[in-house]
Amino acid sequence: MGEVISLAERRRAIEAARVAGPVARPQRATFFFDLTLPETYLAAERVERNFPGLRWQPASLESLAAGQPLSEPSELARVIAEAETRAAVLRVPLVWPDRFPNDVRPAMRAASLACELGLGAPFVLAATRLAFCGGFNLRDPEVLAEAAAAASMPLDACLAAGGDVSRDSAIDDAGRRLLAAGADRLPALRLGRQLFCGEERLAEATAAAHAADAERWRRPAAG
Repeated sequence: MGEVISLAERRRAIEAARVAGPVARPQRATFFFDLTLPETYLAAERVERNFPGLRWQPASLESLAAGQPLSEPSELARVIAEAETRAAVLRVPLVWPDRFPNDVRPAMRAASLACELGLGAPFVLAATRLAFCGGFNLRDPEVLAEAAAAASMPLDACLAAGGDVSRDSAIDDAGRRLLAAGADRLPALRLGRQLFCGEERLAEATAAAHAADAERWRRPAAG
């Protein structure tokens, strides 16, 4: 027997919604990431949890930096030291791949497809955990296949995307747009007109999102 629906209760619910006005929706955010960086691993789970409807966008660190910053020994040492410090603060494991840094272009191309399919979050979470929690090389097709499986992403499409160099231009363009917007590092999170660069600024971004949402909830009542 089906559920009995009370028409009187349904009318009251509709009237209550009409009086309350439109529902305030969370401000949508965009997360720009490069799978090369351990900071993407350190940030991914928290941005996925704290920003509903988050848009995931691969962006090239090389384009943002107008070069290859991790090829400089001093910059590489800084990235490693900061990542290890942040991992300790966050109390999460950090295991370096056998070769770091490494060219992860195939994984970035696959990530761009995952984002198009609405699977950016599970793919990036899986890929970064494999790289920086398991120490695996994302250039390895078998490792890429593991990330695809974890994200319920079609394997053939994932591997084909990994070899599709035409995807590089959009990834590079995203990095250049961030640079033009004033970004100086990745990952970066755009929230409305605000841009928060670096994993350590996620707490600030989360607070800004909560404040913006609270303001939207207050507006109907004020009217």
